[in-house]
Amino acid sequence: MTRVRFAPSPTGPLHIGGVRTALYNYLFARKTGGVFILRIEDTDQKRYVEGAEKYILESLDWLGLTPDEGPLHGGEYGPYRQSERQQLYKQYAEELILKGKAYYAFDTPEELEKMRTEQEQQGFHSAKYDSRTRSFMRNSLTMSEDEIQRNLRNSENTVVRLKMPDDQDIAFEDLVRGRVSFNSGELDDKVILKADGMPTYHLANIVDDHLMEITHVIRGEEWLSSTAHHVFMYQSLGWEQPTFAHLPLILKPTGKGKLSKRDGAKFGFPVFPLDWSEGDDFFAGFREAGYDPEALVNFLVLLGWHPGDDREILSINEMSEAFDLKSIVKSGARFDIDKAQWFNQQYIMSYPDKKILDRARSFLPSHIVEKYDDDYLLKVISMMKPRVQTYPDFYKACAYLYSAPDSYDEKQVRKKYDSSVGEHLKNLLALVNDQKSLESAFIQEIVKNYLTQNELKIGIYFALIRIMLCGSMTGPELFDIVELLGKKELNNRWVKALDEFEIIARSS
Repeated sequence: MTRVRFAPSPTGPLHIGGVRTALYNYLFARKTGGVFILRIEDTDQKRYVEGAEKYILESLDWLGLTPDEGPLHGGEYGPYRQSERQQLYKQYAEELILKGKAYYAFDTPEELEKMRTEQEQQGFHSAKYDSRTRSFMRNSLTMSEDEIQRNLRNSENTVVRLKMPDDQDIAFEDLVRGRVSFNSGELDDKVILKADGMPTYHLANIVDDHLMEITHVIRGEEWLSSTAHHVFMYQSLGWEQPTFAHLPLILKPTGKGKLSKRDGAKFGFPVFPLDWSEGDDFFAGFREAGYDPEALVNFLVLLGWHPGDDREILSINEMSEAFDLKSIVKSGARFDIDKAQWFNQQYIMSYPDKKILDRARSFLPSHIVEKYDDDYLLKVISMMKPRVQTYPDFYKACAYLYSAPDSYDEKQVRKKYDSSVGEHLKNLLALVNDQKSLESAFIQEIVKNYLTQNELKIGIYFALIRIMLCGSMTGPELFDIVELLGKKELNNRWVKALDEFEIIARSS
């Protein structure tokens, strides 16, 4: 059975690139009838951020990417937090030492810094602890047995490092990138067990993937260069390695460089699923910005993958059916917020009004929710849903549907209004008030007939009526607004606007 895992570190909020990684793992599990696992990789206690794990769990829940196994969902392969599995890792580090594939190192931070400085002075492109430098550092490869035991008892800097071979090709097949090969001489002797007894990502990652029987590792391309170390450990321990698939980067809107958390503030859009505060910094989330979770998932799935046809709008089931790791592109995908807004708009337009109201309600000011019943709000939604991009727009883009405008488009008023026009607008209000129904098509016909009979320009009067009701010339169908407002509100706005128009006209 296919078993995949999403393994974030709780060192901060879940970046949108991490969300896409979770999504691709989720879809692959669903496509293959497999299991989607959430594993919290919290071995780096120095970088652990309070609240980050909760944020990850809440984000996945909001997006509908529910794990089959995980910290909150249980499973036969737990615990699913690495900090709760600490006792598992040391034995495998020791096994690698016994096999001559790893060794103890006792170097102090000062000694490591000196080594790096000397390497840089000698012109090495990158300073690292490797087959060149291990021979003169303080480790179990350069010490007698007595020295080793003494340091194991007394040193506060004891770590375990991999012993990478001097000149060996380490290759693996990647479902996205094909055959990938590294020469071991280019690789450093990574620390796999830290001085505090906690494993690094590299050891914990392969041990947990092995013990949890992970069949496919689907992760970001930033881990590609570390995969050679992981393959070396799998081979050294005699374990079958999983199949790898390294995903392309999500790029800045400019297409240059990886999308970062700072880009959200720079370009004016979210890069996290939910709001996140970090000291004095605040990062907006897609949820709080009014994006629909299904729309966001649809947008993200196409950042690096395509279904093989012209479809863009895909349900999660359609994504699962079409998903294929071999269809993931190698090159980075540019993050286009306009496209994200387009997807959001398409999803909103496709939903029943009641579903939209349920999701939009929390974005409406409390006084609006208290003042208007669901019947009124549903009418607003029906009128506005072809015109909005996010849920807050059901207020921000049409505040005039809830309260009279406090200003008017003075340029258009001066251009179109005079006292004779005002007399006709008074007559039209009286005519509308004489009607028993304010049904949109009926009132539109009444007003049109009056204007035609009096040889008046329909465009001028329709524009002025819209400005009276909305403050500007934008908005949904004019007479749908008339019907929505009702006679009392219509009269209040019409009379007030006529007085204001007179003042504006006289001031020109």
